[in-house]
Amino acid sequence: MIDDSYYQKNISSLAGIDEAGRGPLAGPCVVAGVILKKDHFIKGLMDSKQLSEKKRNELCPIILDEAIAYQIKIISPEMIDQKNIYRATQEAMTEIALMLNADFTLTDAMPLNTIIPHEAIIKGDTLSKTIAAASILAKVTRDKIMNDYHEMYPNYGFNKHKGYPTKVHIEALEKYGPCEIHRKTFNPVKKYL
Repeated sequence: MIDDSYYQKNISSLAGIDEAGRGPLAGPCVVAGVILKKDHFIKGLMDSKQLSEKKRNELCPIILDEAIAYQIKIISPEMIDQKNIYRATQEAMTEIALMLNADFTLTDAMPLNTIIPHEAIIKGDTLSKTIAAASILAKVTRDKIMNDYHEMYPNYGFNKHKGYPTKVHIEALEKYGPCEIHRKTFNPVKKYL
């Protein structure tokens, strides 16, 4: 993991930022940022996509407890439609970086619109424990939101696919049309408006 190489450059606080939910057709995108203690002992930190839901849910409270600081931003489907997913995510990541105000910030592949010292790392969630911790916070937060939306819109199966374009989701879109939380500018959602 690359975090140690940054600490060796006289950096005392390192923030990691990642998102969950850029690709789904429905629901928010969640961006999380975290500063961990340099000598943290959180075992099993890795990209949230490589962990089971059970493991992510176990790690999330540990990360929150061990973090020096963290921030979570929820980007609504309306905001995604208004700004586009890239810009909305970039703005949220930039805001979190400014709020955390670490000596240095690492993001998962997203350059920030700020002069604060940062680096966008390709596959950062697999290379940095700090970004991995942020990815877990984002994913757990978003999954909970989508499970809650399933209670409101049970026809779509949001508790299973979390808004991603699975066969079941597309079939529900065809049958029921988009609901309030669908991203209206995304294909194939706009086809069913």
